[in-house]
Amino acid sequence: MTESFHRSGEYENPHEGQQQAPVNPEWPPPPAYAPAHAPHRPKRTRGPAALIAAVAIVAAAIGGGTAYGIQELTGNDTVASSSTSTNVVPSSQKGTVAGVAKAVSPSIVEISAASNAGSSTGSGVIITSGGEIVTNNHVIAGASQIKATTSDGRSYTAKVVGTDSKKDLALIKLENASGLKAATLGDSSGLQVGDQVVAIGSPEGLSGTVTSGIVSALDRDVTVPTEEGQDQGQGQQQGQGGQWPFEFGGRQFNGDTGNDTTTYKALQTDASLNPGNSGGALIDMNGNIIGINSAMYSPTSQASSSSDAGSVGLGFAIPINTVKADLAKLRAGSTD
Repeated sequence: MTESFHRSGEYENPHEGQQQAPVNPEWPPPPAYAPAHAPHRPKRTRGPAALIAAVAIVAAAIGGGTAYGIQELTGNDTVASSSTSTNVVPSSQKGTVAGVAKAVSPSIVEISAASNAGSSTGSGVIITSGGEIVTNNHVIAGASQIKATTSDGRSYTAKVVGTDSKKDLALIKLENASGLKAATLGDSSGLQVGDQVVAIGSPEGLSGTVTSGIVSALDRDVTVPTEEGQDQGQGQQQGQGGQWPFEFGGRQFNGDTGNDTTTYKALQTDASLNPGNSGGALIDMNGNIIGINSAMYSPTSQASSSSDAGSVGLGFAIPINTVKADLAKLRAGSTD
């Protein structure tokens, strides 16, 4: 730029105070009017804000993995979020399940929760490099001890930061964690039935399990229990089956939901979900988290054999926009 600025941000006139040269009569006359003052230009932003703006422009141009880079520059407590579809997956593997799995698996953890009722296994999504993790409330409800294991085998003790049983969401924080790979939270409002998705979690304790499918339906009214003791955890051990009961269309599935329930709008997917997938990620083909897996239908009943258990392609996830809208409340220590 060639403009010069005073400290106040006003333009500096290099000819101020100098005698003007005589006007040649052959020159064309000056304009009939002149602006009262120089047009106002906004000040150039300096410091961290300028850096963020510059990084954002570069991120839009470069693509893959940039939202995580912005998070690292702006601090451990910044959630990488995108109102559009950010290409987390490298361009050479864009649109492939393998590419999504490779890019996002390091951001998914296995959660083990112990309580007086026994122990359970679920999943969670890392949202900051300092160890904030989003999961389902029913995964950690009533837990006296919580541990999380990353995809590379590191194990951490975790503490509950906030819970929202009405949305079946919880935020936990790993102790003494740093440098973790945070997931990018996408935008669930633009999803369409038929969009391809990938699910990553720890069904039956098989950490890092990847399945794929499509968005089967939008805005399903799924009702789940909020109280403890309703076979919660989608991974209950000690022979309790571990099915997470839910209600849809006036019918109850996987057991009794009890009297204290909540209903939310869910994404339906045919990606295979099984006990232990709860709290894990539903991901679009660019690697953005677009849902938190929360419920699945299992054809088992207490009278049937365990060999009949398993996914039948009816899974449900909490839309990620619901999660993002709830984050401030969870971070503030909500215990709803």
